[in-house]
Amino acid sequence: MKATIVYDNTVYKKGLKADWGFSCLVEGEGAPTILFDTGTNGRILLSNMKKLSIHPSTIDVIFISHYHLDHTGGLAVFLNENTRAKVYVPPSFHSSLDSSGITLKVVRGPVEISNNIYSTGELEGIEQSMAVLTGKGAVLFVGCSHPSMKTILSTASQFGPLYAVIGGLHGFRDYKLFKDLSLICPTHCTQHKAELKRLYPEEYIEGGAGRVIEI
Repeated sequence: MKATIVYDNTVYKKGLKADWGFSCLVEGEGAPTILFDTGTNGRILLSNMKKLSIHPSTIDVIFISHYHLDHTGGLAVFLNENTRAKVYVPPSFHSSLDSSGITLKVVRGPVEISNNIYSTGELEGIEQSMAVLTGKGAVLFVGCSHPSMKTILSTASQFGPLYAVIGGLHGFRDYKLFKDLSLICPTHCTQHKAELKRLYPEEYIEGGAGRVIEI
């Protein structure tokens, strides 16, 4: 599995643009190519994608974690470039899109959306997370972690042992919950990156637009 952070508050690869929001491209052998969230600004999203040699037409699935602008703001602009992608959204997602030709799929509970790719379903009425099963365990992608991390991890663990977490962790501070993870990449809205890095120096990976993680 390969994850490429396309949109983040910080830049990892020179030449890309940072902005408040999150988007990550997820690729795997024999699996659909997934864009997890779409950042805030469609122009920035497409610009960063172009600089990373990612063409919108190659994306099969868009997975929206929750209905906040910093995760959905680029969606309409992206869909102008690719109308064939299936869009997985939680029930609280409210679309003002002209959905002609666009497949919107509402995810209510835990479900396998493709081979070895799962949604936790909407948790606590606001957000879904995505788990991708790999040979090392499940890689968990989170948007902002508005639901409690305990709830997110507990729900995702039904899909298999958890190996990694990638994405926004907001004000998460129950650090012991990550003791069994092998990879931690906090991005976007995470408030306590320094403490996570101090507690998990071997597992911690810096995020930022352009960061590529291969598992």
